[in-house]
Amino acid sequence: MISVLIVDDHPVVRRGLRAMVDDLPEVTAVGEAADGAEALRLLDGPAPRPDVVLMDLQMGTGMHGVEATRRITALPDPPAVLILTTYSTDADILAAVEAGATGYLLKDAPPEDVAAAVHAAARGETVLAPPVAARLLGRVRSGRPTLSPRESEILQLLAEGLANRQISKRLFISEATVKTHLVHIYGKLGVDSRTGAIAAGLGSGLIRPA
Repeated sequence: MISVLIVDDHPVVRRGLRAMVDDLPEVTAVGEAADGAEALRLLDGPAPRPDVVLMDLQMGTGMHGVEATRRITALPDPPAVLILTTYSTDADILAAVEAGATGYLLKDAPPEDVAAAVHAAARGETVLAPPVAARLLGRVRSGRPTLSPRESEILQLLAEGLANRQISKRLFISEATVKTHLVHIYGKLGVDSRTGAIAAGLGSGLIRPA
């Protein structure tokens, strides 16, 4: 049996995902977490680690999916992280994949696709939903500016109206580090202001509207 930890901030969604996972062949849900921080606490606990973590991306005020994925995949002998989310912007996809996610599915995927992805992730294989794979290919072909996962996160938080101090607290980094990333973002996008960076990010599909 493949064991799965479900990470999502909506209790109703978690219950639905757990029911779906338990119905999958040779797969069982062994735990639930409301955000990335809780998932890490469970993974550091005495219970055996799951084979696969089903991870949402945006989780309220708790640790979001990209940061959780980065920390989980840095653990010794980590489980595979399979993103299951409603978000499919270029920035979301690239950030999750570069953080170490084994796969990326959208929540409207049929159960048989989720089952195949869980089995593939447990084998260490990469799984991308067709729309996600198409977006990544289009990004490579488009020649658009490429931001690092951290730069994409910061630009998205700018678009959501967060100040530097709020961004530093959200991402667990210093304000000085935020400012350094902003300098790099401005340079890559060819702008000289927060407003210009947000406009360029939205216009190029690097971030989603707040």
